[in-house]
Amino acid sequence: MSSPMNSPKPGAELNTFPPQTEYSNVTFTKVKLEAGRVVGKEFDSCIFSHCALRETVFRDCKFIDCTFQACDLSLVRFEDTSFSETTFEKSKVIGVNWTLAAWSKFQVDSPISFTECVIDYSAFIGLTLRKIIIKKCNAQEVEFSDADLTAADFKGTDLSKSRFNQTNLTRANFEGATNYSINITNNKVAKAKFSLPEALSLLYGLDIVLVD
Repeated sequence: MSSPMNSPKPGAELNTFPPQTEYSNVTFTKVKLEAGRVVGKEFDSCIFSHCALRETVFRDCKFIDCTFQACDLSLVRFEDTSFSETTFEKSKVIGVNWTLAAWSKFQVDSPISFTECVIDYSAFIGLTLRKIIIKKCNAQEVEFSDADLTAADFKGTDLSKSRFNQTNLTRANFEGATNYSINITNNKVAKAKFSLPEALSLLYGLDIVLVD
């Protein structure tokens, strides 16, 4: 791994940096790279703060123990890009197709987490992301079908119009989550935690008649 380098100047673009492929312990502040391309880069223990990376393509990159704080990652494409212990905080991560990323077959827990983010219109179809944290987020119209989200933490998240179909939600935590629609007959919800009154929505998928 290369030695730590000085932080880039605010507003600098990644393709104007020195010709290196590895960045360690670097803080990228207010970097602007919209609709750009970042190929073959490795970021280890880096912080991205208030960066505008909308519609940028990250291809064959690695993010290890990285943090994104108050960034705009809307419509970003993570193509064949891998993550390890990477967190997104108070960021816009809207419309991201996470199935394009590179996911290890040997990962035990989710390598990504979201806290107080907007992740609307994103897709996690068929991914194994056990213990993923999606806490206090807006997660509207997100596709979670066929995913393994065992022990996921959705605490305090708005899940309006998000889709759960054949999703493993065993031991998932939905305390304080709102607007979710989960059919308990075609999803695994054993030992999942729900709070009232939102938990009443679980009854709507059953062949029963609710009476006031």
